[in-house]
Amino acid sequence: MSKVYDRRVFLKLIGAAGSVPLIGTSMVSAFSQPTHATSIKGSAKSVVVPTHEWCGELDERLDFPGDWEIEVMNMKGYKTPVLTPQQISQQLAHPVGAQPLREIVAGKKRVVITFDDLTRPTPTYTVMPWVMEELRAAGVPDENVLLLTAFGAHRAMTLPEVQSKLGKDVPTRFAWQNHNVFENVKEIGTTSFKNRIKLNQTFLAADFKMCISGVKGHEEAGLSGGAKAVMPGVAGIDTIEYNHYVILPKTKTAGTFKVFKNEMRLDMIEAARMAKVNFSIQVVMNQKHLPVGVFSGDIVGAHQAAARMAVENYTTPAVRDADIVVANTYPATAQAFRARSWIDPALREGGTGVLIVQNPLGLEPVHWLNERVNGRGGTTFYDLEGKQSRSHLARNKGLIVYSQYLTRDMMLNYPPQTRFVSKWDDVIQTLREKYKGQVRVAVYPYAGVQEPDIGLDG
Repeated sequence: MSKVYDRRVFLKLIGAAGSVPLIGTSMVSAFSQPTHATSIKGSAKSVVVPTHEWCGELDERLDFPGDWEIEVMNMKGYKTPVLTPQQISQQLAHPVGAQPLREIVAGKKRVVITFDDLTRPTPTYTVMPWVMEELRAAGVPDENVLLLTAFGAHRAMTLPEVQSKLGKDVPTRFAWQNHNVFENVKEIGTTSFKNRIKLNQTFLAADFKMCISGVKGHEEAGLSGGAKAVMPGVAGIDTIEYNHYVILPKTKTAGTFKVFKNEMRLDMIEAARMAKVNFSIQVVMNQKHLPVGVFSGDIVGAHQAAARMAVENYTTPAVRDADIVVANTYPATAQAFRARSWIDPALREGGTGVLIVQNPLGLEPVHWLNERVNGRGGTTFYDLEGKQSRSHLARNKGLIVYSQYLTRDMMLNYPPQTRFVSKWDDVIQTLREKYKGQVRVAVYPYAGVQEPDIGLDG
């Protein structure tokens, strides 16, 4: 667990640095920094959490009353060193179940490389220099390479977003294109689960297919990455719907860290095998979504190797019977429900959860599969308003959503009893009015990637 500093120690530690995290926003000089949240009278304790992934990567200071008991719940791998560029190259040069990249890509005329979008914390830009050097060494001309977004049923990406993901100069060197879940897909076969596989026809037309993915927990497919880069990554809407709404409801094998026997993922693997993916890169991240492990090679073999490290890396102790649980959605704020899963099981009866949703990109704005399913039978927004939240607050438990980027549509995703605030001071004031005496607080500082200790299924 990381340290929690009282106010005097905290200011002493940061005073010489010249800047500190501002309470609930960005960076300011130490000279003008408030000593603590104004609603706190007397001593204070502070916890610093990361926010604003892909939008400045800011640190924010969360102040608590000095007499509260604060536990910061770090994942097992939070001290794992970030890989240097040299270490990334060394690890990627030893592929799992495949020949080295420069050997198998040599002479190829149509090279496609897929990558995920900003809803995923994958630091793709950290491995792209190695990829580009391997292509250069193999003699592959830049004009032979296409970068293809693999975001399944999410919205299209913009150029600044692609630059954030890949590096500013990469889209200048290589062409890039958005996947379209509705058009330009081609059927290539049927899986043993009876899913008719339709994939992006440009992806299929390449004579060398490579996928880059991040590996983190996923509540249905076990982990992100691997064959998910193909399906749903570059699949058509019908194929994705069958996998999500026909296979998933019938199976008992899906769930977080379930990789080897998960029928939903096995369907994805069959699709990737049909597509004849030649090479993949799988990235395991730290709490700041920087690489701590990279694995290359076969899209299944490399992913399973990464999975073993990922489970050890992201596993986090669980808290029980806390008065207050603070879950920070970073670095996956767009899908904040993942972080919220830490709150309810950790709270005592009458406890309160605080969900930090600090990112100007907001929640995931478009998911075409959900739009399609929710709109069946002529259902419109007016029919769904007020009914969109699939979760309910447990008896006598409360929920506060803290965000400086609150919008009406965001509020529709939470139970009606939820309190929405845009200032950390208001969070503390609300909590102080409810809780007196000894108060136990658990903070999950980057709950978007933290997972319970449940182990792999295989």
